Amino acid sequence: MNKIRSKPSSSRTMLTGRESLIRLIGKRRRFLPNRQSILSDPIQGFEICSSLVKDENEVITALEERSDKLVGSSGSGSGSDMVTCPVCGNKVRGEEYMINSHLDACLTRGTKRKLSQRTLLQFNFSPKSKAQIDRTNLDDTKFNPTCHDKDMADLSVVGVEETNSITYESSSSSDIVSLAYTDGSAETSVNEDIIIRGGSTANDDGNANSLSNLPGIVVSDNDKAGSDDDISGKLLATFIVGRRYSEEEELHTGDNISLCRDPENIKDPNAIKVLSADSGCSKVLGYIPRELAEHLSKLMDTFGISFEGCIMSVPEQSRAVVPIQIWCQEKISFSELEGEKVQVLQSLCRHVISAVNLSETAPLGMVKYQHNFCLLLEEVLTTTPHVFTYDEKTFLEKFSLLSNDSQRLFIRLYTRKGPWFRLANISYAEIFDNQLAVKELSEAGYVCSTEITSELHRDELEGILNILTVGELREMLSVTNKLKYSDKVISVSIFQKCSNSSRKQESISLLLSTYGDQSSSLLYKMVLERTGSCIRISSAADSLVWRVERLFFCNGEQDLSAFLLVDLGIVKYPTYNCVVTDQLFSSRNDLLSYEEALEVAQIMDESLEEDDSSLVLKCIAISISRISSCTAKTVKFSCFSASWVYSKVVLLGVSFLESERRYTDAIDLLKHLLLNFAEDRRRGYWTLRFSIDLEHLGRVNESLSVAESGLDDPWVRAGSRISLQRRVLRLGRPPRRWKVPSYSESVNRKIPEVHVQGRPLNCKTGAKSRFYGEDGEQCGVEQLALQYYAGEDGGGWQGVHSESGIWLTVFGLLMWDVIFSDVPNVFLSRFQTSPLDLDTDYFYEARKSIIEPLLLKIQEGMAEEILITSWESHFGTSCRGVNWNKHSLTELRAVVTCIGSGCMATICRHLAQDYRSWSSGMPDLLLWRFHSDYSGEAKLVEVKGPRDRLSEQQRAWLLFFMDSGFNAEVCRVNPPVSK
Repeated sequence: MNKIRSKPSSSRTMLTGRESLIRLIGKRRRFLPNRQSILSDPIQGFEICSSLVKDENEVITALEERSDKLVGSSGSGSGSDMVTCPVCGNKVRGEEYMINSHLDACLTRGTKRKLSQRTLLQFNFSPKSKAQIDRTNLDDTKFNPTCHDKDMADLSVVGVEETNSITYESSSSSDIVSLAYTDGSAETSVNEDIIIRGGSTANDDGNANSLSNLPGIVVSDNDKAGSDDDISGKLLATFIVGRRYSEEEELHTGDNISLCRDPENIKDPNAIKVLSADSGCSKVLGYIPRELAEHLSKLMDTFGISFEGCIMSVPEQSRAVVPIQIWCQEKISFSELEGEKVQVLQSLCRHVISAVNLSETAPLGMVKYQHNFCLLLEEVLTTTPHVFTYDEKTFLEKFSLLSNDSQRLFIRLYTRKGPWFRLANISYAEIFDNQLAVKELSEAGYVCSTEITSELHRDELEGILNILTVGELREMLSVTNKLKYSDKVISVSIFQKCSNSSRKQESISLLLSTYGDQSSSLLYKMVLERTGSCIRISSAADSLVWRVERLFFCNGEQDLSAFLLVDLGIVKYPTYNCVVTDQLFSSRNDLLSYEEALEVAQIMDESLEEDDSSLVLKCIAISISRISSCTAKTVKFSCFSASWVYSKVVLLGVSFLESERRYTDAIDLLKHLLLNFAEDRRRGYWTLRFSIDLEHLGRVNESLSVAESGLDDPWVRAGSRISLQRRVLRLGRPPRRWKVPSYSESVNRKIPEVHVQGRPLNCKTGAKSRFYGEDGEQCGVEQLALQYYAGEDGGGWQGVHSESGIWLTVFGLLMWDVIFSDVPNVFLSRFQTSPLDLDTDYFYEARKSIIEPLLLKIQEGMAEEILITSWESHFGTSCRGVNWNKHSLTELRAVVTCIGSGCMATICRHLAQDYRSWSSGMPDLLLWRFHSDYSGEAKLVEVKGPRDRLSEQQRAWLLFFMDSGFNAEVCRVNPPVSK
């Protein structure tokens, strides 16, 4: 779906902040609709901007060609036209906030063109009016009548009023009945094709999870599962799926059927076959849907209940789902069953009826990934309508009016890499007519096709060249005759130089350079002769769907595959209530500013990957300018603001400039960060780098002053604080400072050390140290240390190499109910593993009333009981920091017991108050041993190899543990001393 990143150079990979920026960006966007306006935007006159961007006009000119490729011929990316600025003449997106900020920048910076009041008043900033989409023109005949039992147009009506308060319960892993195709192959599970009647699972209370649990849909108690405990005499409406496995092609309405278990099915042990009861040979017609079969199979296996039924109607497509009704052949006698079995039978009956009832709310005949996408789209349009324009909402709502084939094809293409695809190579079992689907999508503006384009931009032509095979590219390069066109003769000897080249990108570059802009039409024709018709997602659709996914998941790393992971049982999300009283983005302008900042971040990442230093400097300058011009707002989650994204770009810029030894420029950036972000946990690192860079320039007195002032900052915490304290002690020796700071004794405490000798396997600088263990096997320094401590000389300790992992696991289990408690506006998606405020001070402040009583229970010795209960209740459920596979319950119980109740409560409080600052850098080894009375003791060990030294964060943790009464030490592993 997105551009695959090549491996960046090692120097760029090590830049501090690079990985964090990549996580923030998430999956790269195909199209950056604001790229051209971003790069051409004049920068306000800060010193840093003038020093970073040399010959700015030349830089902009060089970038304009690159800017065009993602805006180009496919139309507006976000439903807004481009307008021309009367000051600088550059193109600007036609949004009010964008025009105002751009014009302010132009007027502040100064311009060659003199403007009068009349000039400004006459200029029309409003984008051209767009033709309204006439829904009545959509062809209703494109819909399969067998797959829709109601007017689907009703589903497209979405309220545009802002929702002030939304409450719903999130789904656990069994709640979501969504499964997507992953590789385009038809070889998928027989019951995974269609969401149909009976297409849901239910929880233990019998509550079916469906669209009824989403905001805006109210379901009475009578409508939910659990109202019926007996299916005797009831008609259950469902479908025959998996028709491609059918032994009988011709079906007739009213034909009798019977159900037969298929426990040997390798794809689903709960599979139930549908057999023809009218023919003597009982041919297989297909299968019962997976979600219904999950419960129906248990009734058939455990209680020997059999089912029969009939076909209600026959669809036009031979592989489409077939509506049927089934019923129980015999009366279920509950009086003959024992008490426990009665409860089991009643529960299964409730689940069967619940699964059947789900299809009344789910669109009929939908493929699961199609259902997921529609659910995602509907929820975003319902909960955040204020961030979309009328045209954008109309465009997205129109998706529900498309035929099933069109919807499925669009989702398939959107989730693939692309951007271009050969129409001849598109083949999916659930899509019956590709040509008709492409035509409908093209008319609706969701895809672009080469059939309606006579000439493409150079960059789009490059995209189509990428779908050619290496063999096809070689064929084009191996042409021997001369090509004549436009009174110009081009020798193809150049092609012959690369005819044996196996590198695809080199071949593409050679073709593009040989066929210049004037002859690109000839190359376009040659390419289409080999590829046939090609299609791609339009930039408008791509940008809007990207926004919908971002709003739904609240991050850039998750997408539709999250539904698939849940349904496959790979990921199980916790249960919590989403109580939404405030919007994440209070206005559309806030969202657009955030999206634009993410575009700058992506351009920055791409520039580092391509080693384009000029563009890196441009992104830094843009970010500094935008940070300073942003309106100061107090927001609870600053990570969803444009200024926060720009600060990530600037921080990466600091690392880039430091790697170039441009310390003066790096200092200027750090000054801007410290000036504009008064309440930010990163201030400690910024201040530290500020002090270090000043020292690089020989300005030691200033470096000392910066470090001293940083210690008065309440946002300087953990390792950064320890580091600044140590700098003050080192730089502040007499005669610079005569007074010894009060923290001197605490920071300079000697951390106990143990020295262990080992036989080294390698001694290369920069490589991870490897040793031979006591058993002769190769191991790292941590494993060697564990062997030492397990022996008699080491004290007979048990232990694990865990670093922060085991501590965060214990914290997550002990504080589970606190983490997932009902706090407004911290759970916005059903796919979260932690609240949005876990990394902020708000986490402790908002939950103090429930945290402190829990910590009191832990201090009173109830930690082990809480741990066991949490483990048994939530095992396998995803929670940030909790690793179910690495540590057993036995190990965790031993840890909690040996650490002691008082120390355990202290650690939990420390993490609850400042999770972000203290969730890393914990000691490598956690050791424990029991005494005869079941009491125990624990030891924390940081292991260091021959050339390693403690980081300041590690030192901070060791000092904290020592202050809390822990037995903590450093184990240094060294090779034997040569005589």
